[in-house]
Amino acid sequence: MTAVESRPAGVLDHSTVPRPFAARVRAFVALTKPRIIELLLITTIPVMFLAAQGVPDLWLVLATCVGGYLSAGGANALNMYLDRDIDALMHRTSQRPLVTGMVSPREGLVFGLTLAVGSTLWLGLLVNWLSAWLALGALLFYVVVYTMILKRRTSQNIVWGGIAGCMPVLIGWSSVTNDVSWAAVVLFLVMFFWTPPHYWPLSMKVKEDYARVGVPMLPVVASNATVSRQIVLYSWVMVAVSLALWPLGYVGWFYPLVAGLAGAWWLKEAHGLQSRARAGATGAALKEMRLFHWSITYVSVLFVAVAIDPFLR
Repeated sequence: MTAVESRPAGVLDHSTVPRPFAARVRAFVALTKPRIIELLLITTIPVMFLAAQGVPDLWLVLATCVGGYLSAGGANALNMYLDRDIDALMHRTSQRPLVTGMVSPREGLVFGLTLAVGSTLWLGLLVNWLSAWLALGALLFYVVVYTMILKRRTSQNIVWGGIAGCMPVLIGWSSVTNDVSWAAVVLFLVMFFWTPPHYWPLSMKVKEDYARVGVPMLPVVASNATVSRQIVLYSWVMVAVSLALWPLGYVGWFYPLVAGLAGAWWLKEAHGLQSRARAGATGAALKEMRLFHWSITYVSVLFVAVAIDPFLR
């Protein structure tokens, strides 16, 4: 058997892949999953405005965002390193740099570890050490707990693994105050209950990919009706928790107004998905991606309201 024949399916011989410099740079940026990190920054910056009850120090905002990007980017790179075997077999991830050979596994590992160490030092020296340890904890949770332990073993993987994606809220607050308050905890919980109903609709769309590689995402092991019921339950809890900032006294009238309207629309979409699933809709008729796309809009609108509210009190 030749060397080519002995390689696992989907894994390229990295020594034969042409790798122009500009393409290599784009590949390393892709390892950080910049589109996902945009969402993390959307939650970090508004929380800094709420913590400062106004405009925070702009240098602090820049330093926190750069450190947060590097930390999350390191976690994403290490995630791709660990998941490169299944990424090669999934349509959605088949063009990732470690699969195409634009970046070798060794380079991906070193890149991820370098970002992990560099981001911790950056945040510790330029922001504060509480924010640095929170970021490092999020990175380790995503890489070790989610990617290495939960993802391939339980359908609750995204529920608990999503904790890592909630940490930017705590990091944003602690960067301004050097502590963590109940306001930050409430917004952390909003993101915790947001993550499953955000990700499960996408998982419903690509469940064949996950089934092919043996990853037990909830839509793989449960019916659409069951998944949609879970989405509705998490959605109601998320909306209720989002409104808790008001009675706790951290916001004025603007935030609860926006949170209530946005939450009502979310619940409309969640119940619509459940109705279609119960009716046996499949494929395009299920329209599961409507809720996925709205979920991104929802969290953006909610946290913009968090940033604006201090100026209207």
